[in-house]
Amino acid sequence: MTTTDRGGLPRSVRVDGDRLVVSREKRLSIQRPTTAVIGAGISGLTTGKMLTDYGIPYTCFETSDRVGGNWAFGNPNGHSSAYRSLHIDNSKKICRFFDFPIPEEYPDFCHHSQIKAYLDSYADTFGLRERIEFENGVVHAERRAGGGWDITDQRGDVRSFDALVVGNGHHWNPRYPDFPGTFDGVVIHSHYYVDPLSPLELHGKRILVVGFGNSAVDIASELSSKSTRNKVTLSTRSGGWIVPKYFLGRPIDEFAGRNARLPKALQRVIIRNFPKIAAGDPVKYGLPKPDHYYGESHGTMSSELYLRLGSGDLIPKPNIARLDGSTVHFADGTSDDFDVIIYATGYNITFPFFDPEFISAPENKFPLYKRMLRPDIDDLVFVGFAQPIPTLFPFVECQSRLVAAYLAGTYRPPAPDEMERIIVEDEKLHRGHYIDRPRHTQQIDYYVYEHQMRTEELASGWERARREGPVKLEGRASDSLSAAV
Repeated sequence: MTTTDRGGLPRSVRVDGDRLVVSREKRLSIQRPTTAVIGAGISGLTTGKMLTDYGIPYTCFETSDRVGGNWAFGNPNGHSSAYRSLHIDNSKKICRFFDFPIPEEYPDFCHHSQIKAYLDSYADTFGLRERIEFENGVVHAERRAGGGWDITDQRGDVRSFDALVVGNGHHWNPRYPDFPGTFDGVVIHSHYYVDPLSPLELHGKRILVVGFGNSAVDIASELSSKSTRNKVTLSTRSGGWIVPKYFLGRPIDEFAGRNARLPKALQRVIIRNFPKIAAGDPVKYGLPKPDHYYGESHGTMSSELYLRLGSGDLIPKPNIARLDGSTVHFADGTSDDFDVIIYATGYNITFPFFDPEFISAPENKFPLYKRMLRPDIDDLVFVGFAQPIPTLFPFVECQSRLVAAYLAGTYRPPAPDEMERIIVEDEKLHRGHYIDRPRHTQQIDYYVYEHQMRTEELASGWERARREGPVKLEGRASDSLSAAV
C-alpha cells in the first residue's frame, strides 16, 4: 500500500504490484479493471489517489491544462466559478483530506489560491499527474452492449475501458431563473463574476444581485463597498439564515461536528435557533423572514453581510415579481431601476459526454446508491455529486474508498432492487427535511454518511463480495472471493 489508510481494504487483502491478493488458507489473484476517470478536480484527484493505492490501472481525462477543477481560478476550461476574493466557507480543519493535512501556516479560512496550491501538492505528493491526460477531456462516453466503455477524447481517439468513474463536478453549468418580462440592462451569472473590473466595469452602477447562497452574499458585499460607488440590492426568494465564520473566537464549524448516533430530528431541534444566537435575526436587518427553519436549506456563511445591511450599503428586497425594461418589480410591490443583474442562482447537473436519453439529471434530480452507483449500470461510478454538509473535501475522499474497493472486487453493492429501496430511504434521511428546490436535490449530511460508510457499508460490501463474488466487470477474473476465505 502507498498509504496507511487502507480505505476499507480488509486485513486479509494486500496489493502486490498491479494485482490484488486475498490471503487465507488459499490465495486468489483478481485482475483489476482498466478504468477511465473524468475530471482532475478534487473528485478525480482523490479517486486517482485511492485507485493508485489499490494498484488499479486508470487514465484521468482533463479538459484543462491543470488540476483543481473549480478551485483553479481562471481555469481555461471555463468551469471554475471562483472569483478573485473567494475564501473557503469552512475552516481548514474541515475543508481538507484526512490523509493529507492543510499546512498549519495557512489561515483558518484559506484563499482560493491556497486551496489550489494544496491540491497541487496533493497531486505531486501521490504522483497523480502522470496518470492525467491534460487538455484531453472526454467528448463522448458510450457503454458497449456487453459492458465496458468506448471513450472518445478531445484528440479524436476512441479508447476502451472496463469501467468509468465520473467526477466532472456540478458547479460549472449556470442555472438562470425565468422571471416574467424582459430586462434591458446587462445580465450575467455569478459563475462569470471575477471582481468589480471583470468581466464588467462595476463602479457607479445600479446592481441587483439575485440569490442568497454564499456566492450571492459575497458578491453583494464586495460590490456594495462605498469605494465602488455602486447602489447594490440583494433579492432573495425565500429568505435565509446567516451564520458567521467565527463564534466565540473560533471558526464556527468547530462547533458543528455531529454525533452520527444521535437522531437527526433531535439534532435539528438543537441547532434550529443557532443562527439567531450566533448572528441575529435576519428580519432585523431588513431581510424577508425565512420561510423555513435553519437546517431546512443550505446554510449561508458570512461575517460581512449583516455589516453591509446594517451600514445601509446594501438594500434587501424580496423575490422578483417581473422585469420591465430597466425596471425590476418586487414581490412586496416596490420597484427600482438597475443597470446590471447578477444571478447567483445555482447550477445544473450536466453530463455533456453522455447522450441525454442515456443519462441526464432533469431538475437536478439524480438518484444514486450512496450518491455513487446506478442499480442498472454496474461499471459506472459517480464521485462528488452531492451537496454535503459541511464540505465536499472529506466527502469525496470517503467516496473514493468505496470506488477503489468496488473496482478491486473487495466491495459488492446489494442487489439492484435493494439498492433502489435504500436510495429512497437515504433520500428521505438526508434531504427529506429540506425545502423542495433544485439546489437541495443533492443534500447529504457528511457526518451521518461517513459513519455509515465506515462502520456499515464497506464491511457489508466486503461480506457480500466474499459470499457472492465481486461484480463481474470486463478485464476482471471470474474467480470469486469466496474461494479464498
